[in-house]
Amino acid sequence: MSEQQGGAPLLEIADLVKTYRLPRERLFGPRPQLRAVDGVSFRVTAGRSFGIVGESGSGKSTLARAAIALEWPTSGQARLMGSAMNLAPRAALRKMRAHMQMIFQDPYGSLDPRQTVARIVGEPLACLDGISRADGAARIAEALQAVGLSATDARKYPHEFSGGQRQRVAIARALITRPRLVVADEPVSALDVSIQAQVLNLMTDLQQQFGITYLLISHDLAVVEHICDEIAVMYRGRFVETGPSEILLASPAHPYTRALIDAAPKLQTARRRAPAPASDSPGPKTGCAYASRCAFAQSKCREEAPALRPLVDGRHVACHFPL
Repeated sequence: MSEQQGGAPLLEIADLVKTYRLPRERLFGPRPQLRAVDGVSFRVTAGRSFGIVGESGSGKSTLARAAIALEWPTSGQARLMGSAMNLAPRAALRKMRAHMQMIFQDPYGSLDPRQTVARIVGEPLACLDGISRADGAARIAEALQAVGLSATDARKYPHEFSGGQRQRVAIARALITRPRLVVADEPVSALDVSIQAQVLNLMTDLQQQFGITYLLISHDLAVVEHICDEIAVMYRGRFVETGPSEILLASPAHPYTRALIDAAPKLQTARRRAPAPASDSPGPKTGCAYASRCAFAQSKCREEAPALRPLVDGRHVACHFPL
């Protein structure tokens, strides 16, 4: 979907499924299963960043972790530069990790408070061979300066920094191996609004400077629009709409995308009612998963699940009656 201009995909997700076993409801009863990710496929070309949006519990973070082999998929594949990560030997996967890094949501919980910034930022260098101590120290200083911190900050501990500075440390850690792909899972949601713009602008500047490709996970459409060329909207483990950011946000085709946009706060307008939160129940076994919440649902929607199909403007939508 996000493969543009004939370029080979940097990241390719093919029919990825991730299922979790839930606790038994009865002592000797079967363990129910939850499909957190349900047959998702997409491609990201180098230099073109891809954003995934949706409510909490839609499967975004699970998909992000599976995309860089922090979790193994139940079925399907995640390929980096053409190599299937879940099929790669451990030594090969270790080398592949140098090309992909992750920025986690919580800048307070993702940094070890017992380690100095130098140890935290330099930890991913273990994925690289032939890095001397002097080279490692130089890379740490370079990464800190790239995110607007001082090389002397390497001697400090996380508690000596503000939330925005801690997230800069996390970004420096992600940059230390000079990766081609950075997965950012809600990178600014734990920060004050005044700091969010600074971190997003920093990520944009680093993308232009180092040619980084982002896979950005967020519930905030404005955050994804700021960085990503293409957006996928996720609901109950599936993509319901994908397309170029400008087109998708200006004229959404799926009712769920419209609900997310209407719920987003806008300047000089009152905030509209947010879409009802998704329940923990697995939803209907047949038909569209969004049908019970959709104001435009018809009988076909409750009987037949829509496939993700292309529209004339480059988008794909999983809806029998797109807007």
